[in-house]
Amino acid sequence: MSRQALAELFSRCRAENRAALLPYMTAGLPDPEGSVRLFVAMAEAGADGFEVGIPYADPLMDGPVIQAAGDRALAAGSGVEVALDILEQVVAETGRPSVVMTYVNPVLRMGPEVFAQRLSQAGASGAIIADLPVDEALPFASALDRHGMGLVLFVAPTTTEARLENVVQASPPFVYGVAELGVTGERDMASSHIGSLVARVRKHSEVPVVAGVGIATPDQARSAAAAADGVIVGSALVRRVMEADTVDAAEDALRVAVGELADAIRRD
Repeated sequence: MSRQALAELFSRCRAENRAALLPYMTAGLPDPEGSVRLFVAMAEAGADGFEVGIPYADPLMDGPVIQAAGDRALAAGSGVEVALDILEQVVAETGRPSVVMTYVNPVLRMGPEVFAQRLSQAGASGAIIADLPVDEALPFASALDRHGMGLVLFVAPTTTEARLENVVQASPPFVYGVAELGVTGERDMASSHIGSLVARVRKHSEVPVVAGVGIATPDQARSAAAAADGVIVGSALVRRVMEADTVDAAEDALRVAVGELADAIRRD
């Protein structure tokens, strides 16, 4: 896998008149042994790729559900290396392009070059570093690029035109379009920002835009997919795992939820 796998995915989804479904799941949830099974279940239900979350003790972008999931995964022994081992198994067993989601401190602790090399060995297609601004992204993006991967960057409804232009000029594999301001979590209504956000990006570039944050239901995913090239759903799926009594029950819940989301993002 490499960033080329993401480019091929978006191209295929455009040809099929649908958005790509890239669900988020915390690596190591509910435990290291059961974690890979959850990703496989989502792939079987229609996930096109994954955002694989590395558990972190201070997840600034994430709301209470993913915070609790990270705490549970860390308590079960899923640090960075365990999470990357899970990622490697997920890529091998599903064949789906996967992007790691983490924060800047774990990357700095390893060093950007070592981090990129380890991601490449695990089969990642890229990385999302949630608290890394575009102004400071070059060393991280360059390290990933040397290993055939890309650094995903964010745009939000509050992003200025100048900053948006800086983001697309950095050549990310896709732009993460923040559907709702604030931390990750489920919302009651569909975002009203995605259409205009995609249009603003399109003024500068044809880079794919993937919508995330606040997208939880099939109707919300359908609304986002009308404009975006891809959709990320996280907290709603993580919550189902947290509420399940067993790994089997979590697999069943994810198959249903991901199947409904995959049906919703078809445009025909």
